[in-house]
Amino acid sequence: MSRIGDWGERAYINFYRKGLASRILNQLASYPGNFDTLQELMDITLELDTRYHQRQKEKGSHQEKKPPVTGSNSSRPPQDSSSKRPHHKKNKKGKQF
Repeated sequence: MSRIGDWGERAYINFYRKGLASRILNQLASYPGNFDTLQELMDITLELDTRYHQRQKEKGSHQEKKPPVTGSNSSRPPQDSSSKRPHHKKNKKGKQF
């Protein structure tokens, strides 16, 4: 391949990489070797993206099978302490302090 052809392929590869999700770029960073063609890079990123989405689907179906949590107020949003009324303690004689 000529120098102009090599430069063109490299430019396309760099441009393609800029549009990839960071999770894909992270996986490509640990991938052995370099990519000589845009098609090779596209094939690898498609494979990585497919694996990612399969894993997300597995994680989602695994979470659906868990029994619901009972006996807690986890569905309630936390209350702001400033909205609560002050609590006055009484001593043994019944006076507030």
